[in-house]
Amino acid sequence: MIFVGIVTIYPFLNILAISFNEAMDTVRGGIYLWPRVFTWENYKQIYTYNNLLVAFQNSVLRTVIGTALGVLSSAMVAYVLSRKDFVARKQVSLIFVLTLYFSGGLIPTYMLMRDLHLMNTFWVYILPGLVNAWNIFVIRSFMEGLPISLQESAKLDGANDLTIFFKIVLPLCKPVLATIALFIAVGQWNSWFDTFLYNSTSEHLSTLQYELMKILANTTAGSSNASVARSGNPSLAAQVTPESIRASITMVATLPILLVYPFLQKYFVKGLTLGAVKA
Repeated sequence: MIFVGIVTIYPFLNILAISFNEAMDTVRGGIYLWPRVFTWENYKQIYTYNNLLVAFQNSVLRTVIGTALGVLSSAMVAYVLSRKDFVARKQVSLIFVLTLYFSGGLIPTYMLMRDLHLMNTFWVYILPGLVNAWNIFVIRSFMEGLPISLQESAKLDGANDLTIFFKIVLPLCKPVLATIALFIAVGQWNSWFDTFLYNSTSEHLSTLQYELMKILANTTAGSSNASVARSGNPSLAAQVTPESIRASITMVATLPILLVYPFLQKYFVKGLTLGAVKA
């Protein structure tokens, strides 16, 4: 286990050390767990790029809103499919299963977003992924494991389906909901391709991952020094390299979502195990 832990953690610590090490010194090699010449210049260079703050705000918004609505929507559908008295239960489940194996493809999806007038709007980040079949089946399996007597007792007391769902079922589903929330949040935070497809011409709708992808593409092409010169601080040109910028970008993109894990860790294993899809 110690070996597995070292293998898992070392790459992260190595990238962290490179991101804080002086760029020209990094070229010499030999950076492992801590920086040899500490500097903040790599991170300063990233924040000289335009539109980064707006992109960060958009990423936070799409992650928070997309996760909240995605979990709620999937849980509501899962609750309906978990009810034995739902007549079309098998037929609707089959429709969702088919979406796991077949998709329209990139071009039809693009045309659909265009016809729905979601191009160059914030909601193109939220609505297409609002309901996910896999998440529905995981939550449904968890709900099917809850005692049905709880719902029957609530009905005898006069509770309707909405009351049962929000006051009885959801509180008991915290582990699986936290697990699904983590999956959705990571997907929303890391997503950049939808920005490239639908909102690339709208800078005010750009996301952090898309902006960092553009920076990474520029540095990979060897244009980091030219970018520094355009930022108004040419003296940084000798202090950054593509490798140092890539390491800093990796940390900027990773740390915010990584901080979410400790708060959901206690629910993660339980929710994933009890909510495992049954054959």
